[in-house]
Amino acid sequence: MAKLVFVCWGNICRSPMAERVARRESEERGLDVDVESFGISSEESGNPIDRRAVRTLTAHGYDASGHRARRVSAADLSSADLVVAVEPFQVDRLKAMAPDANVALLNDFNPAKPKGEALVDPWYGDQAGFEETLEDVEAAVPGILDAVTERGSAT
Repeated sequence: MAKLVFVCWGNICRSPMAERVARRESEERGLDVDVESFGISSEESGNPIDRRAVRTLTAHGYDASGHRARRVSAADLSSADLVVAVEPFQVDRLKAMAPDANVALLNDFNPAKPKGEALVDPWYGDQAGFEETLEDVEAAVPGILDAVTERGSAT
């Protein structure tokens, strides 16, 4: 089984959205992938997914239930076949936490985005920002799943 981890700032918007998309797509493709999400910060620990993210996920047929924000640890990173961060500075922080971890940037898997571009943080905006975030996540997840299953089968 391959292990995939998504990381954002607080684990209430972007990373749990990516987790839900990756879970559904891996199930639809019949892949054996364990998908989790975490935050770099502990400020949201224990909180559910942002209500606007829930609204967006639900409107697109994703299950947004059962999430509680968690802070990532070095062990979470080291045990993953692929760690996907949503912002470039997070990639650097995660690599510093676990130098042996395979860390990548989400939008580097999005064919419509230039390499190195952060996933927009919808938390500061309106509902439309969550739709844009979901579109970018959905565009990136196929490549992410290809990468993690390739790496997971090699380990």
